[in-house]
Amino acid sequence: MPRTAISTPHAPGAIGPYSQAIRSDGYLFCSGQLGLDPATGEFAGGDVGAQAEQSLRNLTAVLEVAGLSFADVVKTTIFLADMADFVTVNGIYARFVTDPPPARSTVAVAALPKGGRVEIEAIARIAG
Repeated sequence: MPRTAISTPHAPGAIGPYSQAIRSDGYLFCSGQLGLDPATGEFAGGDVGAQAEQSLRNLTAVLEVAGLSFADVVKTTIFLADMADFVTVNGIYARFVTDPPPARSTVAVAALPKGGRVEIEAIARIAG
């Protein structure tokens, strides 16, 4: 199956050898988004709430450049540097997703790139 890279300046550029997203076989596979401000490359804030909000805005920008939205998302994964942040991130996440919410996994990790507190990735279905 052919793969097409998707990118937007409205989300942070990749900090390694990966694409912001790949379109393939009727799906969009979005790489994890940290809470980095795409204009500055710095975290939107030190607290997990600000980082989660920015992470989801970044993910929204990647979806939009592909002509999609959170209504098209079928699966997300949330990576937390501290599982104690689950409730805060969950509340912010709930404002972005639509009913029915996508399937989701949330895992605690030892560390995230650049010392981030949260990273969120998604898989979306492309209609048609």
